[in-house]
Amino acid sequence: MAKTNTTELLEALAAEIGENVYIDIAKWHLYLSNAKLHTLVAERLYPLITSNSVNEDQVLKVLESISVKIGGGRSEIPLIDLLPLQCQVNLVDILEKYQSEF
Repeated sequence: MAKTNTTELLEALAAEIGENVYIDIAKWHLYLSNAKLHTLVAERLYPLITSNSVNEDQVLKVLESISVKIGGGRSEIPLIDLLPLQCQVNLVDILEKYQSEF
């Protein structure tokens, strides 16, 4: 049962991240769900929620560790470099909400 709850929580977290957080490329907004990054981001950030350690510094470290392939995989850029500041703030807010409900 706990696994189902964890799975449901991860899916809900991924969906909310995917709908509210985007990468900005030349003023084009590509939401993480469309970029197929929302699940990966949720899975990487989920341990912060379960350990009650969500804070901006920890979230930024995780975002720095996620590489996004560009140009057909010829190059990689850390996800943090593609997210506008407001999206980083939104992401931390989402995680804090989930942490308070956990």
